[in-house]
Parts: sequence; structure tokens; C-alpha cells
Amino acid sequence: MSRNQSLTSNVDWGLLIVFFLMLIMGVANVYSVAYNEEAPNIFDFSQKYGKQILWVGFSLFLGLLVFLIDSDIYRKFAIPIYLFCIVLLIVVLGMPAKNGAHAWLGIGSLGIQPAEFAKIGTAIALGSYINSVNVKQQNVTTVLLANAIMLIPMVLILLQPDAGSFLVFTSFLFVMYREGLTYDPIILKLVNQIPGIKFKSTWLGSHFIPILFVVVFLSVITLLMSNNVLTFEFWPGLEIPGFIGVILTLIIISLVSYVILRWISARRDKRRVTFIVLIGFLMASLISTSVNFGFQGLASHQKERIELFLGLREDPDVDDYNRNRAMAAVGSGGLSGKGYRNASLSSVESNHVPESETDFIFCPLAEEWGFFGSIVVVVLFLFMLLRIVAIAERQKSRFTRVYAYSVAMIIFIHFAVNIGMNIGFAPVIGIPLPFFSYGGSSMMSFSMMMFILLKLDSQRNTVLS
Repeated sequence: MSRNQSLTSNVDWGLLIVFFLMLIMGVANVYSVAYNEEAPNIFDFSQKYGKQILWVGFSLFLGLLVFLIDSDIYRKFAIPIYLFCIVLLIVVLGMPAKNGAHAWLGIGSLGIQPAEFAKIGTAIALGSYINSVNVKQQNVTTVLLANAIMLIPMVLILLQPDAGSFLVFTSFLFVMYREGLTYDPIILKLVNQIPGIKFKSTWLGSHFIPILFVVVFLSVITLLMSNNVLTFEFWPGLEIPGFIGVILTLIIISLVSYVILRWISARRDKRRVTFIVLIGFLMASLISTSVNFGFQGLASHQKERIELFLGLREDPDVDDYNRNRAMAAVGSGGLSGKGYRNASLSSVESNHVPESETDFIFCPLAEEWGFFGSIVVVVLFLFMLLRIVAIAERQKSRFTRVYAYSVAMIIFIHFAVNIGMNIGFAPVIGIPLPFFSYGGSSMMSFSMMMFILLKLDSQRNTVLS
């Protein structure tokens, strides 16, 4: 089968159909939330819904262009594409600030966010690099270079500052973990410097990403029970400082874990079980202690933001205004919603929910279509994510697999964080909902990202590298 034949016959139509369905729903949602009675025509380009249609049309044009490009181009020019994105991230730092961040490159109301396109460049560069190395024989240089590809744009984005895009770039950690790229060489390099110690591998380095999640979890638990944030009722009527409560809780968890593991392991490896539980307890205690003292060293406004997010402090009309209004709008939709264009709390005209057409686009959707409509959107995103993972797993090319997993993780973080901050489960950090939020940069980057994936996948049977 030739390349031209495979281009048309191997397109993943399921993913493409969901993509177009989301585009249509997104335009309809923007039209509803930004509706202006004086300009009801959806093709009125002076209105946000008219501009959104322009962005969708231009995005589809760009998508078609990248789809027509031979997939070898993305592999051969991965580094130049990546470097071009880095240059844009550097240039944008010299641009005037907009909404407190140097994130926009353009003139007046017309502009793009280089951070959105840097996600594509980083995904392509990471795929090209991992495809060129032998992961089974990775060394310190291999690990450092892979992480540098991710960290360079992250640092530049942090300088803007753009916390939302910075968070999205952490998705590449999971991609590297999936491909077997670990921090083992670095940990070994450090540990083996100690006289009398010689390890060939370390559990810490091989499972750094899951450990990182455990660290985050323990950090949140520590803050919830920290003595300067909240007292801990260890027993009815007996309140003790939260920090001491953390340690006591960890001791109890460790003892219970020890008994369970000893019972599971029977008599086969009791020393190892004891060692694992002991090390786990010591690490958890160290993490809790560090987080506790680190929290006390934060500025007062930083503490307030953390307390608001964890629900330890309420300020619905000032610091927690956005999240409070968003949750009220989502909840007002009930099970079946108020009907299309009947959103009262989350419309642009009411201004009850700030940025309801961009970062809080899920609010009018939930208010108009209720719980049932919201579930439909969630199911569509889950289908898209599972479809992309299936595409990744069927690839013969490691480059395409890495790129596909990168796309899946980027969309997942956008989807999870955006909906999370709309319903109060995540901090408000300014991150759009793919294919739904108003804006050109996000629409163009996600469309290009999707069509590059479709093109790479369409040639899966001819591209073996």
C-alpha cells in the first residue's frame, strides 16, 4: 500500500468525528454565553462568537496543512521546530504585559500565546529524542537531556508568569515514565559516591513519578492538619496541634501497613517488609516536617490562597470570588439545566462569573444543560483520551507513540484542571477547556496537535522508525 493510499484509508475516523463534534458544541456554547440581542447573527465577526468561528475556520485550515505534510518532516525537523518555539517564548518576555503576564505576542487585540504552540514543539522534540536513544542503556546524560527538553520551556513560561501552562508541561513527566526513562542513573550517580555502597539500580529513581504523587498527597494531608492551619481532633474532646497529629497518624498507618504486609508475605520476606514500612514512615515524616516548616515560611497572601483552595478559609466575595461564583453557576443548572441561551449566572452580560467564555466556559454549559449535559461532555473527553491512548499503543514508531501520549496527557490536564476549577476541585490558574473555550491560540494549537497525530497515525503501517 502506498503512502497516498494509507493517508486516506488509515485515518482514525472515531477520533476525527469526536473532534468535529466538540468544535460544533464549543462554538454553540460560546454563541450562547456571549449572545448579544443587537447582533444575533452568529457570523457577526464583531462579536466573540463570530471571531470564534473565524478561529475555528483558520484552525481547520492549519490542521489540513499539517495533515498534508509528510510525517517524516516532523521527525527530521523536530529540533528546529522546538527551537523556534523557544525563541518565541523568549521574545514574548519583552512584550507588554496583558492581565499581569507577558504571554501574548502580537499587536492590539490580535495576538497569539507562544506557550500554546510550545506544547506541540516540546512533544515533537521529546518524541524525536527518545526515539533516538536506547532507553535500556540510559545514562545521566540521556536523562538530563530529556528533562532539559521539558524544563527549558517551563522556566520561560514561569517567567511570564503563566501557572496554567507551567502545570500542563509537567504532563511530559508521565510520558517519559511510560517510555521507561527514569531518574535511576542520576540517583545511582549520587548514591554510589558514598564509600562502601554500590547499587546497580534504585527503587526511588525507577519510580520517581509515582513517588512524586505520594509526596503531593502527603503534603496536602500535612497542610490540612498543620498546627497553624487547623487543629487535629485525635480523639473526641482531645485536640492537639495538627503537625503532631500528622506524625501520630503516620505511625498508626505504618503499624497497620506493617501488620497487613507481614500477613500477606507470610514468612517469605519479613525483613524486606519491615524495611519498606520503616523507610516509608521515615520518608513520610520527613515530607510532612518539610511541608509544615515550608508553609510557615510563605508570605501571608500565599498562605491565604492555599487555605482557600483546601477549604480551610472562606472569603467568597474577595480572594475566592471566581471559584465561588463558578460553583454557584454550575450548581444552578441542576439535573437537566435551564435550557439553551437561558444561563442567568454565567452569561457574559450578567458578568456574575468572570471569564465565562474562556477559563470558565464549563459554567454556562453546566447551567444550561445541567448534570446530564455535563456528563455528555465528560464522556466525549474520556472517549477522546482513550482513543488517543489506543492510537499510541498500536504504533510501530516510538516517535509517534511518545507524541500520542504527550497529546493525551496535555488534553487530560487541560480537561481535568479546567473542569476541576469550575466545580471547586482545583485552584483557579487560568487554563482553557480544549475545543470549547473562546480564543485563537488554544483553538489553533489543539487543532494542529490533533491533525499531526492523525497524520502520524495514518502512516503507522509505513513508518517503522
